[in-house]
Amino acid sequence: MSLAMDDKTASTRVIHRAMEKGINFFDTADLYNKGLNEIMLGKALAAKRNDVIIATKVGNQWRPDGSGWDWNPTKKYILDAVEKSLRRLQTDYIDLYQLHGGTNEDPIDETIGAFELLKQQGKIRYYGLSSIRPNVIREYVKRAAISSVLLQYSVADRRPEETILPLLKEHNIGILSRGGLAQGLLVKKPAKQYLQHTEEAIANAAKLMNELSTPERSAAQTALRFVLQQPAVTSTVVGIRNEEQLQDAVKAVSATPLTSTEMEHLKTILPPGFYEANR
Repeated sequence: MSLAMDDKTASTRVIHRAMEKGINFFDTADLYNKGLNEIMLGKALAAKRNDVIIATKVGNQWRPDGSGWDWNPTKKYILDAVEKSLRRLQTDYIDLYQLHGGTNEDPIDETIGAFELLKQQGKIRYYGLSSIRPNVIREYVKRAAISSVLLQYSVADRRPEETILPLLKEHNIGILSRGGLAQGLLVKKPAKQYLQHTEEAIANAAKLMNELSTPERSAAQTALRFVLQQPAVTSTVVGIRNEEQLQDAVKAVSATPLTSTEMEHLKTILPPGFYEANR
């Protein structure tokens, strides 16, 4: 989603450099740039298709006039949308197909049936959710064979710790975290209110992130280490636009781990917070 669409050559170069450095998981969605993001990723990965894991998403249907999108989790739409994503990605299978949202008012069994059919047909290998709604996640844990949940998690957004991280870990469901830098507020961007946290609180968190950084571990890498060291987290999805951001992401994997004391400091700088809606 973060890749620049106005310079596809530069974005493709970043993707290839990521692969050279050992990154093999790429997450996109049919929603991003009205499918153009899938097209660019498909072209960039075509020659190395068997070496990478491609994840994309479904459920948000663009209106014919392009003015916006509507939520559509029906079986008919999913079976149609997957064919278009396969063509755009230049592949005959999707490694991880994710429902891009979800509500408890959806025809959940019908949605699950669509994903299960696609698995049987070999068009997808696994399916999961991209959602931060605890009530939706719980329903899919109970009723579906989901492999993963993509959710937001960082020092500044620890809401999943209340119930969702333990639930998914208990059921051996992979957790893909996003937003590890809290829109950049934990590293370089000027402080502002974020979720339930005041501007001052975010500024204090960013200050601590810098204080805990070392010559071997930047503030961004420190923020990502916090996420990666959460036992329930499988992997973190990082938005990368350029070589510098790529380097930070790659180095976070091998950066000096946070000590238990450092982890506690980061956990106490901001209250964990709770989901107020869709509990």
